[in-house]
Amino acid sequence: MTAPSTFGLSSEARNLHWLLTNLVEEVPGILSVAVVSSDGLLLLSSDQDRIDAAREAQAVRRTGPRGSAADLATVVSGVGSLTIGAARLMDFGNVKHTMVAMDEGSLFVMSISDGSLLGVHGSADADMSVIAYHMALFVGRAGHVLTPELRSELRKSLESESTSAGSTR
Repeated sequence: MTAPSTFGLSSEARNLHWLLTNLVEEVPGILSVAVVSSDGLLLLSSDQDRIDAAREAQAVRRTGPRGSAADLATVVSGVGSLTIGAARLMDFGNVKHTMVAMDEGSLFVMSISDGSLLGVHGSADADMSVIAYHMALFVGRAGHVLTPELRSELRKSLESESTSAGSTR
């Protein structure tokens, strides 16, 4: 994983980057991770190379690439919204987590706080219980620091990375 630049970020933002990096590097089977705001915007991703590739490809073709961090954020947001709507319809309370098992991998979505979501794309051979456990640890550590101010800072950081990446190409 290529570590994103944390220069100029608050200590909370740097800590969140560190937690995300640690999650990806320590848990076998995790392919990529995205933290998504309640309005579906990517706040943080484990895959800086894919973010850059996605931005580059979007400049060339407007459809967007498959497998990018932006795609993971879109899927996480959609799955989160669908399950929240289902829980409201069934009057079963809040959604804690969602897991989608596929032939070649899995998707895990867990609520963080205030509508934010943690999404993990896992490989087919990943131990789902280990991933879920480590996601819960991440949520427990990150949930209290993911304030509106921090979400705004993370969004601005992604936007400035996008702007600076675009100007160097």
